[in-house]
Amino acid sequence: MLKPATTIDEVISTLQEIINQEVNENSSLAYFPALYRLVTIRVKEGIANNEFEDGARMEKLDVLFANRYIDAYIAYKQNRPHTGSWRITFEAKKRPMLILQHLLLGMNAHINLDLAIAAAETMKGNNLAALLNDFNTINRLLSEMSDKVQMRISKVSPLLGLLDRWAGKTDTFLVNFSITTARDGAWKSAGEFHKAGISAMLTSRDKKISALGLQLIHPNSKWVRGLVSGIRLYENKNVRKVVEIISEV
Repeated sequence: MLKPATTIDEVISTLQEIINQEVNENSSLAYFPALYRLVTIRVKEGIANNEFEDGARMEKLDVLFANRYIDAYIAYKQNRPHTGSWRITFEAKKRPMLILQHLLLGMNAHINLDLAIAAAETMKGNNLAALLNDFNTINRLLSEMSDKVQMRISKVSPLLGLLDRWAGKTDTFLVNFSITTARDGAWKSAGEFHKAGISAMLTSRDKKISALGLQLIHPNSKWVRGLVSGIRLYENKNVRKVVEIISEV
């Protein structure tokens, strides 16, 4: 039975449990945890290799961060209340969307909302600025992984590159979503959560991130919406195969 994690190894194990469950249901909700597991493994390696200023603190952040997703997933499965950002993400499994859209929805909820909260919780009672260098190191690790991930996705979505050609021609959130920009915004929000308290800001922040999620589901350009439909026709619809490719080491 799924439960919140207490160590980074438990995070990796729990993510695999979620992946297995969703793959068995041929559900697109397997995509985000497949990617997230890779990121977590890389963070674990970074801690072991002393790439962070404070490895123990980074593991604490990683676990708090991951549990935001794990708790939301469990609540969704049990029909209990959870943040709107994650509700939109989980319910999107019923929609015909790109693999990339499902991944970005998860990143939107997790980075734009959860990361700020986890950072504030990690540094509760301490100076948040002390976390900045390690926070930036996470950005670097993600940047290193981004090209590999894009190449993997292209194997199961051969026409996805067409969206890149539209990146400079439209303001749709789908093609302009940036992990680095999201993390920069998360750092700013972490400062606000740290100062004002999580409960004071959670509802308003969640509404904003939920709105961004809806933009990912419904691109504001009719040309992009048509392009997305065309790209999806040629995507691999076998969830198990997609997860295998995303998860390649």
